[in-house]
Amino acid sequence: TIKDEQKQPIDEVLLSIFRAPHSYTGEDAVEISCHASPYIIRSLLDLFTRLGARLAQPGEFTLRAFYHGKMDLTEAEAVADLIASRSKAAHDLAFRQMKGGVSSEIATLREELIHFAGMLELELDFGEEDVEFADRSAFRQMLERVSTRIGHLIKSFALGNAIREGVHTVLAGRPNAGKSTLLNALLQEERAIVSDIPGTTRDTIEEVLDIHGLAFRLIDTAGLREAGDQIEAIGVQRTLEKISTAQILIYVYDQNELSAEDVSRDLEKLCRPGLYLLVVANKKDLCEHALKLPGLPSTLTEENAHEGKAKIISISAHDKEDVRRLADELYHLIVKDESLLESPMLSSLRQLEALRRTEQHLAKAKEGLRQNLTSDLIAWELRQALHHLGEITGEITADDLLDNIFSNFCIGK
Repeated sequence: TIKDEQKQPIDEVLLSIFRAPHSYTGEDAVEISCHASPYIIRSLLDLFTRLGARLAQPGEFTLRAFYHGKMDLTEAEAVADLIASRSKAAHDLAFRQMKGGVSSEIATLREELIHFAGMLELELDFGEEDVEFADRSAFRQMLERVSTRIGHLIKSFALGNAIREGVHTVLAGRPNAGKSTLLNALLQEERAIVSDIPGTTRDTIEEVLDIHGLAFRLIDTAGLREAGDQIEAIGVQRTLEKISTAQILIYVYDQNELSAEDVSRDLEKLCRPGLYLLVVANKKDLCEHALKLPGLPSTLTEENAHEGKAKIISISAHDKEDVRRLADELYHLIVKDESLLESPMLSSLRQLEALRRTEQHLAKAKEGLRQNLTSDLIAWELRQALHHLGEITGEITADDLLDNIFSNFCIGK
């Protein structure tokens, strides 16, 4: 029983004692489990602070765990991602990273670089004798091998970030194309107003759709046309702004109303390099005969379609099987290979930037070997590459970096 200074009982609690180093933080720790009354919790916190305790800062427990070697920086970031995860894919990715998925890959890369960096440093110690301890042929092979693996990690960020943040997906098209009907069908609920009146959706509507464990942030937008009033014009402008930051554009059109040329003109205005595109020819149930789907605009064919980033599908938004097929197409635009979901994957922009800097220094080291530069110049590039790899796991850190990372945690972790 915990009592206040006047010996008045507050609650009967359970005390769990964790001895260092077998605790979350690596320190001696006590956890107090009380009844979930807001009054009891507030009274206990008031009592403890009066007796000299203080409230933890955001992420402070995980920061202490990092300082005591219980986890590295990628694993600490994964704790925050695990708490914030909103889908199975985000949960699984964060859990793998928390268990060292990225850390082990970075450690392997560092080991390979450290071995050859040590050989180069040894050459510098015997500079006057003009000897080579690092076999240059094996050195080149190692640099190619490490650079290739780093390249794969850098490419993994697109999928990792999509899993972590959710896939920003915009539904756009002309009025009465069936965007709102399609949104409701995907969500399996009446979220958007459906009407035969053009321009019914004047603002954006945002919802989260889970497809095979991956979260898609669906945004239904105002129809694209010459605005009839100022409010509708604002809605159209917001549509264009949403598309400019989207990862996927679902362009919906009524295949009974628009020609292939109309569709191509719309897409030429809306699309940009790197945007995933799903063209949805809607209302096939109203077609008396099969219609030929339009081809992709010339500007998209090379940049998007070649990379599997653009597809065209004919559906009826009222057909459950068609909607399921469309959802599968959305998923496979992002997840090309299911096995990639089990591979080490970057999800943090901080990690990505550090790896890019590592890649740049390795490229300079390879160029130095090609030009037969002296060992000291090549060794410097390797030291910089190792420095940036160390930034990822926290072996090289700055206080302001740690403050930035852990300030995004919740108070209790």
